[in-house]
Amino acid sequence: MRRLMALISAGFLVAVLSGCAAGVGAGAAAGAYEYQNKQALEELEERYEAGEITQEEYRERKENIESGSVVY
Repeated sequence: MRRLMALISAGFLVAVLSGCAAGVGAGAAAGAYEYQNKQALEELEERYEAGEITQEEYRERKENIESGSVVY
């Protein structure tokens, strides 16, 4: 009986720890994606301010970046 309880406890522990790791990994991936969106917006603004792109192109690209983002 003790052996069965130890086995069940070990299985539960593995399930909990692996689930947490997956959640942390997913959160890190989402954070990295949003960081890339932030960088893309900053670069876009710099290019617009430098006169490298038109206002219309700026708006189109900005909308494209924002549509793929949860934060922006």
